[in-house]
Amino acid sequence: MSIEVQGLSCVYSEGTAFEKRALDDIHLTIADGEFLGIIGHTGSGKSTLIQHFNALMKPTAGKVLVDGEDIHADKSKLKSVRQKIGLVFQYPEHQLFEMTVYKDVAFGPENLGLPKDEVENRVREATKLVGIPAEMLEKSPFELSGGQKRRVAIAGVLAMHPRVLVLDEPAAGLDPRGRDEILQSVKEMHATLGITVVLVSHSMEDIAKLVDRIIVMNKGRIAITGSPADVFGQARRLEEMGLAAPQAAYLLDALRGKGFNIPEGLFTTDAAAGAILQALDSEARA
Repeated sequence: MSIEVQGLSCVYSEGTAFEKRALDDIHLTIADGEFLGIIGHTGSGKSTLIQHFNALMKPTAGKVLVDGEDIHADKSKLKSVRQKIGLVFQYPEHQLFEMTVYKDVAFGPENLGLPKDEVENRVREATKLVGIPAEMLEKSPFELSGGQKRRVAIAGVLAMHPRVLVLDEPAAGLDPRGRDEILQSVKEMHATLGITVVLVSHSMEDIAKLVDRIIVMNKGRIAITGSPADVFGQARRLEEMGLAAPQAAYLLDALRGKGFNIPEGLFTTDAAAGAILQALDSEARA
């Protein structure tokens, strides 16, 4: 499922003393099956942008097209759009409310009027994808750890069988282990399901190792777009916008300055570790 944004602008409190332009003439195409990352400092327009993808917000100007159709052209189709484009907000575990994990994940499919066996299939499929074991389904979600609650909340969206999954800071507030587990689940979901994934994150490291393409938001506009190598190769521009390249990039740059033979275009921790070991081995052999 493709998403095309044409001249999108969003103005809060238009015509009042509190008027604020949150988005300004955004043009963007997200291809079917793409893994897109969106970064930007607080207030840059990231969250406002993604809420337009499934019609939670209506543009002040411009259009959002899903598979070529304007999502606001026919209000009767909005429910279908929101089923196809699943949006997971920050701290989605705050929206858990049912007595058991099973009931919480089943809530959406049941509201679609699906047969009981189809609901059960979707619950078991979705919870398996996020790493929730079957023996946990009858537990209260409120007894789980923060990372497990986050997984349950994501499973509830996956059970709706979205064709696009939009995640707003899915690892926010988690400990390092929970963070790694959630992001690994997201990576596996993209590979397994082949769906389009849009990931909003403040973590340059997470973005660098997961996505195919990055969009950098600044003051309601798209400031930079490209592959991780293209974007993080512009560290000075990122710093001017209050951002930074991944820490691994700065470390490798410092080592190059010391004379180590390390290739350009490496930004992830794993790639940095491999390059450093190779450089040290070359030094030892010299």
